[in-house]
Amino acid sequence: MSTFTTPEIIDEVKNLISYSINNRNLENSNFQTMHRAIIKKYFEAKHVNIDYENQTIDMQLPVGGRRYTNITFECQDIERFLKSCLKKDEKSLFFYQSLLTHYNVISAA
Repeated sequence: MSTFTTPEIIDEVKNLISYSINNRNLENSNFQTMHRAIIKKYFEAKHVNIDYENQTIDMQLPVGGRRYTNITFECQDIERFLKSCLKKDEKSLFFYQSLLTHYNVISAA
């Protein structure tokens, strides 16, 4: 297994997001799971659901303690939104590295 630098990991995940959005068979796709995982990681949310056709995202956001609140919002550009959810902290980078491994992305470094 190769090790990536921070910018390489982020770039590869962005490429994977672009690929997954542009290869439209999303409704029964493995990529939908990845998209939900990225959003869950970023927002510490539960029960994330993405409606690609209507471009809405439903999720439960933490509001303190063990309480969550439901939120639904429209997302004009799901690809850009997912890319904006990428963080550069060590824990997130480890998560992204495992995503890349899971989806068999090999860096052409």
